[in-house]
Amino acid sequence: MIPESFDYQRAGSVSEAISLLQQGGEETKILAGGHSLIPTMKLRLATPETL
Repeated sequence: MIPESFDYQRAGSVSEAISLLQQGGEETKILAGGHSLIPTMKLRLATPETL
């Protein structure tokens, strides 16, 4: 299954990542190596607005 559309933001620093998380609220998720978020999104069990 294909996940719903989302915005992708790439932080250049930790402080920028924190700022993006604060701006996005609960619908912003962090994507890191070894993370199970993408398979969960493909099953539509998670639908973050921003990664």
